[in-house]
Amino acid sequence: MRCYRVKGQEKIIGSCQFPVGTTAYCLLLITACFLLLTPLSPAFAIAQTIHDVYFKNTDYELNVYKIYGAEKGKTMMIIGGIQGDEPGGYIAADLYADMALKKGNLIVVPRANFLSIIEHKRLINNDMNRRFQSPNTRGYYEDRVVEILKDLIGESDYLLNLHEGSGFFSERWVSDLRNPKRFGQSIIADADVYTSKKSGMELRLGELARRIAEAVNKNIENPEYHFKFNNHKTFERDTKHSEQRLSATYYAVSTREIPAFGIETSKEIKDIGTKVRFQTMVVNAFMEKFNIVPEYPKISLESPRLKYLLININGEKEFVVQNGESLNVKNGDRVRVSHVEANYARGLIVDFSGIGTANDFQKDFEINEPTRIVVKKDGFKCGEVDIITNASEFADKKSGIPVVRYLVVEINGRKQVLSNGEELKVVRGDVIKLIDVIADSAASQDIKINFLGFVGDKTNNRGEDRGYSINTANDLWIKYSKDGKGLQYPIVVNYRDKKIGEIMVTIEEPRMDYIVIRHGNGIKRWYSNGESFTAAVKEILEIVDVKTNVSGNIGIKINLNNGRINEGAAKTVRFDGGSGKTEIIVSRGGIIMGRTIIKVSDPLALAEQGR
Repeated sequence: MRCYRVKGQEKIIGSCQFPVGTTAYCLLLITACFLLLTPLSPAFAIAQTIHDVYFKNTDYELNVYKIYGAEKGKTMMIIGGIQGDEPGGYIAADLYADMALKKGNLIVVPRANFLSIIEHKRLINNDMNRRFQSPNTRGYYEDRVVEILKDLIGESDYLLNLHEGSGFFSERWVSDLRNPKRFGQSIIADADVYTSKKSGMELRLGELARRIAEAVNKNIENPEYHFKFNNHKTFERDTKHSEQRLSATYYAVSTREIPAFGIETSKEIKDIGTKVRFQTMVVNAFMEKFNIVPEYPKISLESPRLKYLLININGEKEFVVQNGESLNVKNGDRVRVSHVEANYARGLIVDFSGIGTANDFQKDFEINEPTRIVVKKDGFKCGEVDIITNASEFADKKSGIPVVRYLVVEINGRKQVLSNGEELKVVRGDVIKLIDVIADSAASQDIKINFLGFVGDKTNNRGEDRGYSINTANDLWIKYSKDGKGLQYPIVVNYRDKKIGEIMVTIEEPRMDYIVIRHGNGIKRWYSNGESFTAAVKEILEIVDVKTNVSGNIGIKINLNNGRINEGAAKTVRFDGGSGKTEIIVSRGGIIMGRTIIKVSDPLALAEQGR
């Protein structure tokens, strides 16, 4: 499950709705998915990711990913990019934003200082990693971001701050690049042992860091790259690193009293992939130590590459422009990049050369001279598109029958661009909206888009289906499907009643693969569609997760055949009488996708007990 929240205007994207029913004289605890919108504590265990966005559409937008495992456990926070000239740290942190967890929780902030990453500078106004203890007036954006980071540290049990450092740390002087004053290839802590002022408990930071370094170094062949514990002795009066008293790790240890470490790979290592690999090795070792268990690793790295831009002109026409192509506009046209398609989804910025700000994505610009739109990921260029001025009206450039380039659609509210002749695969119950068509030498208003098997205006069917929301479960006529079974429908593009393009929609039936249930003894079990199990009388069962072929589990509902609790409520229900069994039913839009049977030894009772 994945939830997306813009602070101040919260909404769910790709989440489940779990109306709840009852078990046979068992107490069935089902957690409603709308609870994703409330702050979660480690005690609330359900596999999900919550994506919070702070300062949206500013140059310093802050994205935070809270990843909760299926089993409760400790919470580790990972910060990357607090200083923008250290790509090894923020690229490594970004890899954990997509991770799913079996146990424990992660709070991932891949790009704490997005503007400094864009500019590839250590700082813009102030060093963000020197703002955690100073009087914070919020006069600079760095201070506003730090206030959010402080709150997140307060939700965590451990903190890792990912960096790149100069040279190679060594406890003795070896050379100018390898000595005690260098930071690279070290695990930094502010003390060897910190004694809590509140509880008197000891945080044995040095012992933990040495064990992590030892475990990681076993997998690093070159001893020159081995990690070492680097004690900055920040709490001591004669420390050589007094500036670290303003850092995130010092704040975490001294104020929140949690273990905190700076992970430093060396800037002398020029291969970014190697630096990222070293960072992830250390992070993974800490996760293993803290018993934070990944469900699957997603540690891969490929060069960022722009595929295409969706460019809007004057709020009317929209064009798909591939990487390296050019777009002709007239002087005075207002141009906006409305969508970026690349092999990465995060860390992308758009730059109109010579105009605009640090990030020009979804901003209008009046074009009066040729310019170039450069797309970067984390400050590294990944593609560009040229804008050429003084062109004639687009529809007049060519004559004859237009050529369809792309069809722009929305699937469950998410925009997608399809090439002519491409197949669109959906699951029955997905909602399709036809947005527009991009064709050479023709304005889109001269073209009709017809979803065969759907009628938008039943009083006047003009064969134009743009703008309608088409529910693939209820709105399609089987007799007009290409296969006659309701599984394939063509979307036809016509120009003056002549077919010039087609997209084939293939519909897959919704399917439950398995459901995850935690039994009263705390053990989780996976049950496939049609499988049954026996529950003890009065046993408390918790539905932890459900795996289906529906992207994001959009529209999924869970209930029981003997009853149902109001949608969005999390309650416990008890029933009397009946056949001695009940079924957990997974459905979508009235279509049953699967069921799991619960068998009990006692009769059912009709008494409802609210939680």
